[in-house]
Amino acid sequence: MIVRDFEQLKNTDRTVSDANWTSVRMLLADDGMGFSFHITFLDAGSEHTFHYKHHFESVYCMSGTGSITDLATGETHEIRPGVMYALDKHDKHTVRADAGADLVMACVFNPPVTGKEVHREDGSYAPADAAESA
Repeated sequence: MIVRDFEQLKNTDRTVSDANWTSVRMLLADDGMGFSFHITFLDAGSEHTFHYKHHFESVYCMSGTGSITDLATGETHEIRPGVMYALDKHDKHTVRADAGADLVMACVFNPPVTGKEVHREDGSYAPADAAESA
């Protein structure tokens, strides 16, 4: 059994930050679960374009509001507490956090991330085998 406390992890190397977001990686590839689990904070008023070409992601909004736009279709969906979205087609997308408060999301990645990934210029992570050798 794996038991971890967010408060204990948030000031460790399991916390990764980039431009206007922070992610606490609660489960990683080396935990052997077949997926990774993160609590991610998108800064209020920020906008992020991602394209996970090598990973599937499911995201559940815990707090804050914003939107997600599918860049292939132009369709935009509201994000608010209780809303989940899943990138089942490796969808290139833009997530916007409304100005009032950070958008706090619970995220699951498959295959799991190792914790060493950084977003590449195209908004993706490298494939898992490439990330391990980076």
